[in-house]
Amino acid sequence: MAIKKEESISMLDAFKDFTTDKNIDRTTLVSVLEESFRNVIAKIFGSDENFDVIVNPDKGDFEIYRNRMVVADGEVEDENKEISLSDAQKIEADYEVGEEVSERVDFAKFGRRAILNLRQTLASKVLELVHDSLYNKYKDRVGQVISGEVYQVWKREVLLVDDENNELILPKSEQIPNDQYHKGETIRAVIHQVTNENNNPKIILSRTSPVFLERLLEAEVPEIADGLITVKRIARMPGERAKIAVESYDERIDPVGACVGVKGSRVHGIVRELNNENIDVINYTSNTKLFIQRALSPAKVSSINIDEENHKAEVYLQPEEVSLAIGRGGLNIKLASMLTQFTIDVFREVAENEADEDIYLDEFSDEIDQWVIDSIKAIGLDTAKQVLNAPRELLVEKADLEEETVDQVLNVLKAEFEN
Repeated sequence: MAIKKEESISMLDAFKDFTTDKNIDRTTLVSVLEESFRNVIAKIFGSDENFDVIVNPDKGDFEIYRNRMVVADGEVEDENKEISLSDAQKIEADYEVGEEVSERVDFAKFGRRAILNLRQTLASKVLELVHDSLYNKYKDRVGQVISGEVYQVWKREVLLVDDENNELILPKSEQIPNDQYHKGETIRAVIHQVTNENNNPKIILSRTSPVFLERLLEAEVPEIADGLITVKRIARMPGERAKIAVESYDERIDPVGACVGVKGSRVHGIVRELNNENIDVINYTSNTKLFIQRALSPAKVSSINIDEENHKAEVYLQPEEVSLAIGRGGLNIKLASMLTQFTIDVFREVAENEADEDIYLDEFSDEIDQWVIDSIKAIGLDTAKQVLNAPRELLVEKADLEEETVDQVLNVLKAEFEN
């Protein structure tokens, strides 16, 4: 069944509108249209080498010409590239053997199958262009903050769209806990990753990345944007707490004060953006002991033993300072370890006369299971006093023991010294 020429022209109009929406430039548009026509022609005639395709996307029309060589009657070997003299003279009476005949081809006469083939080819190539355009737009923007409109909220991810209706993905793992998203609202996030597997680009966003917090600081603190203050390290427990180490290259500038602002004015907006995430800002130093001491703030450290090779630190504090160093749920010590990149073990300070009365854990094997003793010794605690002076949270987390088991051990050890 033949298809009207107007139908193929309307198809070009629709294609022109589609590509305009996707911001495909004119040169690329013409190239894709021409290539698509040539693909269909090659399938019909076996080759497109002797065809001229002229596309005018502004008017939504096109012209196709087939060029054939005139040969003597009876000597046509390839009907696509050659035409007999008598057939050529039906077009123009003065054609002679050896001349080239350029004949306009009515694409509508190729039939509905050819039109459908062209539509599929165009759609496929436009999709490739759109994917390439999206990938090229974002591939060099990793680490930048972007605003997107929430389009759809799913259990495992949130789908957003940018100002050109490109899709952006915010996975559950990159969302701040307790964040609530509603369709149509605008949210900010950092471009975390851009992939392009099988020409299927994905723009992954993050609100939990330390880079997001760093970019928010740059926007709020002019001294950071101007390079007078540098953000050296960031440790985050998204939605709960963060620690930031900053350094100033100008002795006249207090980096902590500049980042916090008068009465916390500069950091308040960031805290709200991060769902009330508490932010601690400290001065960075290359002095490891001092850096760990600052990272454990607000606790006051009495002394520190450093193992540089294994990146471990033993920190000793007065009993009343231990809970501050550990923080609620162990949050403060976790962030301090992340920020300093040292494994930090916290111990209560013990008076010398108390230390002399210590007892090795193995002496309690008749009251405490040996596997429990081995688990505690594996984290470097060999004596009863060491265990009693270690934070309970440390025993639960590092020795991987149940809270009930830890309490039983502590009761046994306390009873020994009380006796």
